[in-house]
Amino acid sequence: MPSRMISTACVAFVLATLTAPSVRAESASDVNLIDGIALHGFDPVAYFNQNKAVKGDAQLTAVYHGVTYEFASKEDQAAFQANPEKYVPQYGGFCAFAVSRGVKADIDPHEFAINDGKLYVNNSGRAQKLFVEDVKGNIEKADQNWPDVAKQTKIIR
Repeated sequence: MPSRMISTACVAFVLATLTAPSVRAESASDVNLIDGIALHGFDPVAYFNQNKAVKGDAQLTAVYHGVTYEFASKEDQAAFQANPEKYVPQYGGFCAFAVSRGVKADIDPHEFAINDGKLYVNNSGRAQKLFVEDVKGNIEKADQNWPDVAKQTKIIR
């Protein structure tokens, strides 16, 4: 009887994992807000439209799931408001490479990658290099680790 209960639990876990649309933060408590704002105040839309980190303007903001994002232009702000899921960083804006290793780390907003239409930010040039050397493998590991990493209170800076 106990093995049947374990099997049922395993099936439920696998189904939940397979039906999850993406691995991202669900609430403000899972988001990197070290300086009080997402992405250290960098414009999440600019990563996609300009392929670079662009500092946002504190007068141009949008709140999504209790998290404030800043934008460099009204156009970027409007694009985010129309489809925030497209632009929010994975893993709550914590370092994607660190999450792949099972730890939570702050980011350098200039170190990023866009893969399959998703934004991944990293802690440093070294973390960025290691992340892009095996993007698929690192994303798979980070996706698996994120539920546990999200609960961590220690953040490597």
